[in-house]
Amino acid sequence: MNRVRGVASFGYHDVTDDPASSGFRRPAAAPFKLSRASFGRHLDAIAQTRAPELIDAIDPAGHGQHVLLTFDDGGNSALYAAEELVRRGWRGHFFVITSRIGEPGFMTAQEIRQLSHDGHVVGSHTHTHPSFFRELSWDRITEEWRTSLDHLAQILGQPVLSASIPGGDLSDRVVWSAIESGIRFLFTSEPTTEPDRIDATWVLGRYVPKVSTSPSRIRELARFRGWDRAMAWRQVKLKVRTLLPGLFHRYVRARTLEPGRVL
Repeated sequence: MNRVRGVASFGYHDVTDDPASSGFRRPAAAPFKLSRASFGRHLDAIAQTRAPELIDAIDPAGHGQHVLLTFDDGGNSALYAAEELVRRGWRGHFFVITSRIGEPGFMTAQEIRQLSHDGHVVGSHTHTHPSFFRELSWDRITEEWRTSLDHLAQILGQPVLSASIPGGDLSDRVVWSAIESGIRFLFTSEPTTEPDRIDATWVLGRYVPKVSTSPSRIRELARFRGWDRAMAWRQVKLKVRTLLPGLFHRYVRARTLEPGRVL
C-alpha cells in the first residue's frame, strides 16, 4: 500500500560510458557508475510514476508524495545528467566535493555555476569526502561542512543550504554539526521516504542505485513500494560494520584507495 505522504529520493553518482573519465577512480565507486543508456531507462521508469521535484519547492511535512533526484561527488558526468533532466523538464540536486573542483574528472567552478543557472540545486558533499566520516571529531566534521559551504557560496554568490553525507555515514554528531553549519536539507543514504525534522533542518533518506539496479526496481520505489525491504538490507550491512569494525575499516581503505593518491 502506498504511503499517504513521503519523499522518495534517489542518490545517483556518475552517469558515463567511460567510468574512468568522471568522478572517483577508486574501486568502491565502480558499482555506482551507470551507463548513459541505463540511466535513461531509470528516468523512463520514474516518468511512469511522477515528475521529480526540488526540495526547496515542496513541503516535506505535507501529505503529498514527492520524488527527488540527487547526484553525489561532483564528477563531470553531472553535466550530462543535468542535461538529461532539463530535456524532460526536470531539475535535480548536485552535491559537490569542493576540494575536487577543477581536478581531472570533476566539474569546474564555471560548470557548477551553470548547473545553478539552469535551475538545479547545488549543495555540499563535504570538502574532502573523508572515509569514516562519522568517526571524526566534532571540530573536523564541522570544518568539512563549513569549508565546503563557504567554497560553494563564493562560487554561486549565494548561501548553500543543502548537503549530502559522504558514504551515507550517518550519526547524531554528523547531523547536528550540519545543522549548526547552516544546512537546512540534509540527505542521507538511509532508504526511507519519511523525512525527519530536527531543529530547523530536514533530514531525508535516499535509495542509492547501482549498476545492477533494474528500471523495474526504480519504478517500484518511485511508487513508494519496497522501501522497507531496502531498509532491512541496509540495517544488515550496518550491523556487520558494528560487529566487525576492524575488518570494515580494512575493507573501506582498500576500496577507497585511488591510483596516485595516498590516504
